[in-house]
Amino acid sequence: MANTFKLKTKANITNDTLNTVYTVPGSTTAIVLGLNLCNKSGSEINANVQVVSDTSDTETNATVLLLDEVPIPNSATLEVLSGQKVVLQATDVLKVQSSANTALDAALSIMEIT
Repeated sequence: MANTFKLKTKANITNDTLNTVYTVPGSTTAIVLGLNLCNKSGSEINANVQVVSDTSDTETNATVLLLDEVPIPNSATLEVLSGQKVVLQATDVLKVQSSANTALDAALSIMEIT
């Protein structure tokens, strides 16, 4: 098994839909090590982070929110999942949404296990 550290980024996240930041490739498990959300605007915004999981092994997984309308002050960065780990399985998707169009950037640190 190979372990590969990666950084996935998404700039100018929109407010009209949840934006895909990362989709786990087939035959891969990913460990989320951290997620940074940066508010580039001049006013406070809210952020949502969602995991879409269609994995079915011993149980049925569902789509869940990790953040729901969490405020981020203007010109600030929110470190999400600091010290916590989230395991994503093949085809799982991590998505982010901003309350203000193009005001949010995301940087996702992961380790892929193949």
